[in-house]
Amino acid sequence: MEGLAATGNGTTPVRHLSWQLILAIGLVGGFLSGLLGIGGGTAMVPLLVLLGGLSQRESHATSLAAMIVIAAAALVVYGGAGRVDIGAAAALLLGSMIGARQGADLLSKAPERHLKAGFGVFLLIAALLLVFEP
Repeated sequence: MEGLAATGNGTTPVRHLSWQLILAIGLVGGFLSGLLGIGGGTAMVPLLVLLGGLSQRESHATSLAAMIVIAAAALVVYGGAGRVDIGAAAALLLGSMIGARQGADLLSKAPERHLKAGFGVFLLIAALLLVFEP
């Protein structure tokens, strides 16, 4: 599987990943997204970096591309069960559309090591908040 990743000076081919590895990472990310309500990227990005050998930037971009379908699948299940607050979902959608564009712009420009550090700090803070939540 080969695609193109923006590098700032043009495009470079993304590394080849086996379909089995991509499928396994997607399965883990999708399962955790559906079960825990987390963005699948929380699991997929580290797995794509550590197991797939992708850069942090390539992993973020690849994970974001998959999120549309993951979210739609979850919406079918939760929406069908009447568990979606439509007003809140609409507000989240609007804010996310604005924030995602700004985040993607920063992703394309930020140094790789800052992306890794920022993502790692985010995961640590999220873990601590969950563990110590009353």
